[in-house]
Amino acid sequence: MQTISSVPRPFRAALKSAFLALSLMAPTLAFAELSNDGLLGPGVRFRPAYDGSDEQRAELVPVIRYLGEPWFARSTQGVLEGGLRLQVAPGLHVGAQLAYEGGRKTRESDFLESRRVPDVDRGVSVGAQLEWDHKFGIVPVTLLARVRQHTDTDHGAQADLRLSVGVLRAGRFGAGVYTQATWANAKSTRTMYGITPQESALTGLSAYDPGSGLLFASIGMLWSLELAPKWRAVGNVEARFLQGDAKGSPLTERSTNGYAAVGIAYLY
Repeated sequence: MQTISSVPRPFRAALKSAFLALSLMAPTLAFAELSNDGLLGPGVRFRPAYDGSDEQRAELVPVIRYLGEPWFARSTQGVLEGGLRLQVAPGLHVGAQLAYEGGRKTRESDFLESRRVPDVDRGVSVGAQLEWDHKFGIVPVTLLARVRQHTDTDHGAQADLRLSVGVLRAGRFGAGVYTQATWANAKSTRTMYGITPQESALTGLSAYDPGSGLLFASIGMLWSLELAPKWRAVGNVEARFLQGDAKGSPLTERSTNGYAAVGIAYLY
């Protein structure tokens, strides 16, 4: 079992700061973004070429949240996903989802392109999830556990555990913090960070055969601003820390990456 001492120092410090902020603000402030309100609109995301890359890229992304019974679709919990979702107890939902898996494009990274590292194709995963939503006083909390198996079985499977906490409500502005840990099986880690002997001969990089384990840990902040009664500006920033065999891969230029996104959404 992983202990707090095994979490990377930057992650531990950020996590402690986030929970300190929560403990100071929770008695008097609340947060509105952690809700079931429907959202739909365009956004822009700034991300690394791949986790471990030293280069950043921008891309258009949807801002979507529809939580119905039984159907749902959303981009607000770390991945673009949709499927079935049923309430089995107050605040507790189980579901099954399809999720978009981004892959890795060689042309987005000078490091990969100069070494002729092959692409990892985009794809879709299938999986299941368990989500718990609760309010401690006026503070909303969401805990999401999710398992995802790539439809190309050679690409493996991942599991996520994500905690989101609302920490601020001031007029039209709201903010929250979240943290996530993602585990990968050996096939998944090899897909993104492994180098076969054949690829080693082509790229000049050492052959590398990673195994399963904790893939990354992250911490971030999300926010929303009411622009009009039916319109919201929304966004988030995130620091992601590669772990285990992914961190030690010859394809990893850096172990810490930053993400940011901003969008405008219609509230329906």
